[in-house]
Amino acid sequence: MKNKLVLSNQTSIEIESGSSLSDMTVISATKEEMVSTWNLLTEDNLKLIQIQNEDGTVIGVYENILLDNETSTVQSNETILTSFHLRKKTAVELLRERVEQLESGQEVLDGAVSDLGAAVSELADEGGIA
Repeated sequence: MKNKLVLSNQTSIEIESGSSLSDMTVISATKEEMVSTWNLLTEDNLKLIQIQNEDGTVIGVYENILLDNETSTVQSNETILTSFHLRKKTAVELLRERVEQLESGQEVLDGAVSDLGAAVSELADEGGIA
């Protein structure tokens, strides 16, 4: 049996024993299967991942992971050996994401305040506010 990489959405990917975060080795029967696996490694799916051994025991839990790159090789038996190189996000990357979230939230708040101001002005113009 193989170890498993369990993604945030609970999808599991069989990985070769001895794989590490920086070298998740996966064997795919076809190129299409390899691409399908690659497509699962989204930012959302890598927010929280687990590594489970063949018994289902969790042997590693990681947060805020990125797919850094991948390398694939067609083997002599026509299977595809792919090394997905994952890494933890840096403090700067996490900070940048937080700032972007705050800026996005501020834009929503600015819009709501502007709408409220327009509504109050309209009421005042109609004589509804003294």
